[in-house]
Amino acid sequence: MQATRNKWIKDCWILSLIVLISFGRLSHPSVSRAYPIFAQQNYENPREATGRIVCANCHLAKKTVDIEAPQSVLPDTVFEAIVKIPYDMQIKQVLANGKKGGLNVGAVLILPDGFELAPLNRIPTEVKNKLGKLSFQSYRPGKENIVVVGPVSGKLYNEIIFPVLSPDPGTKKEAYFLKYPIYVGANRGRGQIYPDGSKSNNTVYTASLTGKIKKVIRKEGKGGYEITIEDLSQGREVIDVVPPGPELIVSEGEFVKTDQPLTNNPNVGGFGQGEVEIVLQDPRRIQGLLAFFASVILAQIFLVLKKKQFEKVQLAEMNF
Repeated sequence: MQATRNKWIKDCWILSLIVLISFGRLSHPSVSRAYPIFAQQNYENPREATGRIVCANCHLAKKTVDIEAPQSVLPDTVFEAIVKIPYDMQIKQVLANGKKGGLNVGAVLILPDGFELAPLNRIPTEVKNKLGKLSFQSYRPGKENIVVVGPVSGKLYNEIIFPVLSPDPGTKKEAYFLKYPIYVGANRGRGQIYPDGSKSNNTVYTASLTGKIKKVIRKEGKGGYEITIEDLSQGREVIDVVPPGPELIVSEGEFVKTDQPLTNNPNVGGFGQGEVEIVLQDPRRIQGLLAFFASVILAQIFLVLKKKQFEKVQLAEMNF
């Protein structure tokens, strides 16, 4: 009897766990599709051969992004690369559940080989205070020079500071004292397409058939619409499903063509990319330059002194 009771309790626990997992999946559908960072699973390198950063494949609207970095840095030093993601803080975006909320931001920083995110013990205290609760990740194992952050709140982090450690060519063979490009891509707001190619609810939905809108049904609960389009010439009809978020701009009885918009475009964000150049400076060059300047100054001083001495001797000869 006791064994039967224990088995019943165990079965109840397993059933409860299954229900909780299922509820979690329903409450947070496709978490992997909701975060831009998971797009890295589809691309070995975020920057294509054409120079385009792959985030633009999901974030279709084009926006600006700025990056600030020093013109030159010394080896084995920590410097700041500041990515600015400007946008109007008052605007709201469509969230996954169809409601309105603040914009999130994210960025990917593509550093030259040898450069990497600075370890925590090398970051100065004042820089740590600027970073707040930002969490950085490398794009993938073995790609420590490509750093990803986000999505994070746009109101808190419309400027993202990357603490970067420059390499020492004396210890890293892939590093040289040269001029290097740094590439950045940054988005504000959600994407219009998920990495698997399906649409998000933050984009325009279009008609899949030419014909008359026979019926528009507003879905209860989660929201959204089911639009029945009838093609009388072919004697068939389709049902286009619009998720919660986009606003309907058609009504029953209207005639629509294939790919004609059925909704507005709710997207208020977008993606931008940029680049900046930085020089990994050899300290011996700076020392040599300083020595050259010092020698020039000394030569000028000695020249003036010699001229003064010559003038004195010449004046003394004239008086004699």
